[in-house]
This record gives sequence, structure tokens and C-alpha cells, in this order.
Amino acid sequence: MAERQFAVIGHPIGHTMSPFIHKRLFELAGECGEYGIIDVAPEELPVKIKDLDKLAGYNITIPNKQHIIPFLDRLDKKAQLYGSVNTVKNGSVREGFTTDPDGFLKSLEAAGIPFAGDVTVLGCGGVARTIVYEAALAGCRLKIAVRPEDVALRDALAADVRSKIDGANVETCLLSELGSDSGLLVNCTPLGMYPKTDTIAVGDDVISKYEYVYDVVYNPMETLLVKKAKANGSTASGGMSMLVWQAVVAHEIWDGTVYNTDDIRQLVEDSAKEMKKTF
Repeated sequence: MAERQFAVIGHPIGHTMSPFIHKRLFELAGECGEYGIIDVAPEELPVKIKDLDKLAGYNITIPNKQHIIPFLDRLDKKAQLYGSVNTVKNGSVREGFTTDPDGFLKSLEAAGIPFAGDVTVLGCGGVARTIVYEAALAGCRLKIAVRPEDVALRDALAADVRSKIDGANVETCLLSELGSDSGLLVNCTPLGMYPKTDTIAVGDDVISKYEYVYDVVYNPMETLLVKKAKANGSTASGGMSMLVWQAVVAHEIWDGTVYNTDDIRQLVEDSAKEMKKTF
């Protein structure tokens, strides 16, 4: 029987951790599957969709997460809510999913970080949108903090969440206004990402107030924010866990696979080592 084909599509798409992670997930599950990389620009989708239909499934990265939607037959509830798709399952129909939300939730669970009570989100970009929506859906008391130049985007995000999720408890402020908050701090800014690993979104006075810290940045695996949080005795985790867990959710969609948490924890560590070979 021919090996099933999977891939990640994007444009431009150079180095990506997806092949390494997904190949390991197939091995852990004892499933057969080849996983490749396909460069597809948004304007090429009408022509390339027939080739993509030959795949058993595929993942989608920037800039195609919205552009792929008109070519799909069905979206799951989260993909509809976010208006974004990062995973497609091919069969009798083309089904679109977004695995980032559940990947984030599973990575929190694996790190022993509760998603309840007070949650402060730094930033208002694409990944922040995911965290903000999930916090509102979980009934958290949410605060979105940004730089002055991002106030308009922040306010638009807060208004969007309030309009779509009944009872959403959302406050907003500037990064400079943080200081007495507590609970969970989630960094959704790129500050601390390689190669500028000495940058950080907030100071020690803010970090020390939080019992839990999560940084969506995954390169390096332990950002300066995560290191400082751990030094303060807080429970902290970096974004490599989310990157791996969202891939796990894709395999749950494709094959209904159930993974051992210890195996995924090891894969997170191995993925970080693999990443260091490239950067």
C-alpha cells in the first residue's frame, strides 16, 4: 500500500520544525506517513488545491491560514470562531481545523499551569488572539497589555471578544501600567525571540507578581522571561510545548491517535535540541 502523504504549506517557507515533529509523532503512533514541505503562495491555491487533495492531510502556516478557507467544504467550530485554519483533513470532503487553541491548552496542562482566574496577556497579534479567546471561553478574568502604538489593535481585539463571547471579562492597559496583577502571565510578543534573546516585555517587578508564566516564544526554549520566572519560584513554560502539542492535535484529527504525555514531553526537549542545530 502506498505511503500516506502529508505536508506543511506556506510562503515563503524555509526552515520549519514541522517535518521533524510530525515524523516523530507518526513513529510514536506506529502510523505510516511521509511529511514534506510545499511552498504555496496564496494566489497559487486555485491551481495547487488539486495537488493538495492528493495528500491525506496537511498543515498550513503564514500567509495561507485564511486564504485556504474558500477551498474547504467544512470547518470545525474553533476554525469558524477564529476564521483561521492550520490543519486540513482530506477525505470525502476537505475539513478545516485550527489546532493552536487546543495545543495551547494541552501545553498548559502538561506544564501544570491552571487556566483559570486572572490571566494577563502581553501583546495583541495573531497568537494573542488565540490566548485571549480561550481565556474568555474559560471564564477567566482577562487583561490585555500592550505598547502605546498597539492600543488601537488591542481595543479592536477586546471589542471583538466581547461581541462574540457572552460575559467575556476583558480589561485593557499599557505594559507600563502593570504592577499589581497576579495569576497567569502569557507573553504573546516576540520579545526574547532568537537572536534578540536578551529582550523582555516586562520587568522583574511585574514578573515577580505572577505564580504562573507562559511564553509563546519557542526559540530559545527557555526565554529570559521563563528563566526569571523560574528563578522567582514561579511555574513557567516556553512555547515549544505549544508548537509540539498543536501538532499532536493534528494527529488526533487525522488518525484519532492518543499519545503518552511523557513521550510528548521528550519530543518537546528533542525538538528544542533539533532547533539549535539550525539557529
